[in-house]
Amino acid sequence: MKAWEVRQPGLGVGGLLLRIDWVLVILLALTTAVGFAMLYSAAGGNIQPWAGPHALRFGAGLVVMMAVALIDIRFWLRCAYPIYAASLLLVIGVEFLGEVGMGAQRWLKLGPLSVQPSEFMKIALVLALARHFHALDEREANSWPWLLLALALIAAPALLVARQPDLGTAAMIGAGGVALLFLGGVSWRLFALFGIAAGALVPAVWYGLKDYQRDRVLTFLDPERDLAGAGYHGFQSKIGIGSGGEFGKGYLEGTQSHLGFLPESHTDFIFAVISEEFGLAGGLFVLALYLAVMGYGFAIGFMARNDFARLLAFGVTFTFFLFVFANVAMVAGLIPVVGVPLPFISYGGTAMLTLQIGFGLVLSAKVYRDVEMEEDAAGRPAGPGSIAAMR
Repeated sequence: MKAWEVRQPGLGVGGLLLRIDWVLVILLALTTAVGFAMLYSAAGGNIQPWAGPHALRFGAGLVVMMAVALIDIRFWLRCAYPIYAASLLLVIGVEFLGEVGMGAQRWLKLGPLSVQPSEFMKIALVLALARHFHALDEREANSWPWLLLALALIAAPALLVARQPDLGTAAMIGAGGVALLFLGGVSWRLFALFGIAAGALVPAVWYGLKDYQRDRVLTFLDPERDLAGAGYHGFQSKIGIGSGGEFGKGYLEGTQSHLGFLPESHTDFIFAVISEEFGLAGGLFVLALYLAVMGYGFAIGFMARNDFARLLAFGVTFTFFLFVFANVAMVAGLIPVVGVPLPFISYGGTAMLTLQIGFGLVLSAKVYRDVEMEEDAAGRPAGPGSIAAMR
């Protein structure tokens, strides 16, 4: 039996549908419904131009998510590297053919569609690293040839995305990759070595930043240094959050977004709209939804009986966590401003489709949870830092 082949129970389409985690699907739909309501509010009580397309995109993506979930997981194992290579080519294509928008070259025109390949790269990297580590024991995972290959898989897209420039997405790609290194069994000693090396590169990275990027960092450290310029977004966001109080001003009653003070109220700063209109209670409700989604994602990972599915479920769920953390922390002023949408709530097509494909893979790990990799069946040794040790 080849390395990618798996054993699975014989199930028809009906049996596979019964194995789908419908609670997770409902949670994602409920989160999207919150997004629809807030986009309706951000548009001043109009279904266009954001709320209607947002719902339609989720509906179309839901079909894609179900299709991904029902496809045999060994197909995704076989196609992991080709999907990564195709995504990387799209990211490279942005360098030469990309469209410029809001001062950055991040979009690629594919027929009538305009997509952001860096979003697809987040899930493609999870697939590639899950494929990379699933057949390795702890000793192999920490050997330099295999480790350098894993680092190359992470560094190539991260550096290309940083050139666009999109440091927020590049950092998310890097953080997601590092998480998979840990889950794959890489030693803590090597993580310490990487940390020292990264610290030594900080001065070079700082001087390599563009002026507006340095301004964002300096404004984060001193919020009042440029309230009319680099600090404007964060300042208005915190006003919106603070003015909401415990229970908010009421639906459609927010002033920061409706009077035009809050920039990007339908995309990156929509959490400030939620907090202004529904207060602390509304913000906590949204965070509770996200925690429930993450809980189900991690639970599916723990239930998987092969390392590929386990790494895939953990990797996609951690990527989802990075989306939520980066956006909420940015809006609350806990990190510098970065262009990261709030999952399933912010307006945007590529990010939503990417996450729906990702959760389709998570659902596939649930549907095919009984499959067992040949390498797993061989009983390879696993150390305490290895994903195999979680069995």
